[in-house]
Amino acid sequence: MKHTAPEGYTSVAPWVVTDDTGALLDFITAAFDGVELARVPVADGTIGHGEIRVGDTVVLAFDRRPDWPEMPALLRVYVPDADTAVAAAVAHGATVVTEITDSAWGDRGGRVRDPFGNIWWVMSRTEDIAPDQAWQRLSQAKYADAMRIAQETLDAELSGRETGIASTPQHPTA
Repeated sequence: MKHTAPEGYTSVAPWVVTDDTGALLDFITAAFDGVELARVPVADGTIGHGEIRVGDTVVLAFDRRPDWPEMPALLRVYVPDADTAVAAAVAHGATVVTEITDSAWGDRGGRVRDPFGNIWWVMSRTEDIAPDQAWQRLSQAKYADAMRIAQETLDAELSGRETGIASTPQHPTA
């Protein structure tokens, strides 16, 4: 199947609905080196359409209407340096959900919740790891603990519990 996304756009694009899209665009610019492409206000002054490019992806956004439910997004962003990007996100109002660590898959990163309720997986690729080697690495305490902590912290953040429930990673079946 041929994908027919317009030039400069990916086949799948995230939409983020927030109570302050203008501030969200500013946050993404400051934290993740986003390049704002559009900010279109509507008659009541809210943002009816916004676009910001982060790396090779355009994130689309608009303001939530009062009678719509809150819909925080879960987003993963690859950046040149996860430590620097998380520090920038925190400096611009984000809170750390999961401390930065190295994963079995060759990424370094952590999670933050932005001031609008969205959770960002902030990742840097630090090494290329074959999938079978990554699964083998999960038997090492360093990587198993990192996976457990990542699951527990996300569960705690999303559930509102003090601590989260970890699940054991399973190798996918063929």
